[in-house]
Amino acid sequence: MNLTEILKLAGKNRKRKRIGRGIGSGSGKTSGRGHKGAGSRAGAKRGGMGEGGQMPLFRRVPKRGFSNADFRTDYHVVNVGDLEERFDAGAHVTPEAILEAGLIRNLRNKVKVLGDGQLTKTLKIEASKFSKSAEEKIKSAGGEVIVL
Repeated sequence: MNLTEILKLAGKNRKRKRIGRGIGSGSGKTSGRGHKGAGSRAGAKRGGMGEGGQMPLFRRVPKRGFSNADFRTDYHVVNVGDLEERFDAGAHVTPEAILEAGLIRNLRNKVKVLGDGQLTKTLKIEASKFSKSAEEKIKSAGGEVIVL
C-alpha cells in the first residue's frame, strides 16, 4: 500500500504543521530553523551564488564573444500534411485559422510552413515563411502562397 492507493476520504486533508507551539509539538522553540546564523533570522533567503569567500564561479569564468540568442526569430512550424488533414479544399489558411485548428499554441511567434507530408487540396496559405518543398507542393496542388 502507498499514498496513491489511499481511500479518497481517509487521508485527503492533511493538517498543517503548527510551528513554534512548544517543545511537545516537535517544532517549537527555534521553529525548525536551528540555532543562530543567517537562516535563523527573519527574511533569510539562500543565495545560490555565494561560495564562502572563494571567488564565485560566474566571476572566475571569462566572458567572451557575443550571443545572438536575444535577437533570433522564433517560428511555429506547421507541415503541409497537417494542413491537408485540418482544412477543406479551397480554404483560406491564415495564422489565426491555424491557431483555431490547434496546430500552433499562440500568435506571438511567426508561422513557417514546411513540406513534410502530401497535399492534394487547393489551399490559399498565408504565413511568414515557406520552405522550398512546401511552396512547390502547395503550387503543384493548385494552391496559392502568400508571404506575410
